[in-house]
Amino acid sequence: MGTVIDSHFLALTAIVTVGYQLLFFIVTALLKIDKVTDFAGSTNFVILAVLTSVVKGTWHFRQVILSLLVVIWGFRLGLFLLMRILQWGEDRRFDEMRGNLGRLAIFWILQAVWVWTVSLPVTVVNASDRNPSLEALDIIGWIMWSMGFLFEATADQQKLAFKNSPENRGKWCNVGLWKYTRHPNYFGEIFLWWGIFVASAPVLEGAEWLVILGPVFLTLLLLFLSGIPLLEKSADKKFGNVAAYRAYKRTTSPLIPLPSEVYGNLPSWFKATFLFEFPFYSRNLPLEGTTWHSPLVQGVERAGETTAKD
Repeated sequence: MGTVIDSHFLALTAIVTVGYQLLFFIVTALLKIDKVTDFAGSTNFVILAVLTSVVKGTWHFRQVILSLLVVIWGFRLGLFLLMRILQWGEDRRFDEMRGNLGRLAIFWILQAVWVWTVSLPVTVVNASDRNPSLEALDIIGWIMWSMGFLFEATADQQKLAFKNSPENRGKWCNVGLWKYTRHPNYFGEIFLWWGIFVASAPVLEGAEWLVILGPVFLTLLLLFLSGIPLLEKSADKKFGNVAAYRAYKRTTSPLIPLPSEVYGNLPSWFKATFLFEFPFYSRNLPLEGTTWHSPLVQGVERAGETTAKD
């Protein structure tokens, strides 16, 4: 059956992904809500992993494990993000999109591309007839996934608890894993998907190695487009004139976890070259000595609290 559809399930997964995202796009556009956006993305990964497993029907041990890892990650992240948005209200990322159908459509197209591309390693493994014996790469990949998953889940819970605490209103999260990296959840997500790729490597042959585009795309997306740049810009505007925040940013790695004592003493060229501390992450940071305050910081100074959220 898989051969009839397409040998690597690339068309099948593309059609299902576009259809699934289109359904949620229509709901979002008609009702002008954004509470299901992240849920739609995360659960799409689960659907693709399960669908390709069922359609192929070989149930090799490696296929089952990789599919299970994706299902666990997708359900955990999807439910977490859904519960968070229901608790916090609307997602401010979509403030300028709700009334702009074109911009909203572009977002949903990009989300479909993200799901399909990042799922490539599992899609191709599930479509394969090859079933080599387990080897070191399988174990290394599973360990990487486990470490990344625990890192991401822990970071999410730590930040949620931090922001739900009244005494932390108007503050940036700098506790737990957030003391060692400004974006531990992104580090965990990137690391676990590279683990999925490593665990898929024993099956890959020839052009199938192009599935490396999955973790590469995710890494570039979070480093340069929809992940770290947006959050850095938002945080700089909120807290950029606060001395403690500027010190936190100078001594805390943007992605790779490191003790602040180590990171803070590294030269700028080393940070930019090896640790992803790109200059544009700080282009919205006010110059030292200025008296600029963002509206949110002014509100914090006046009222002592804010309801801002990432």
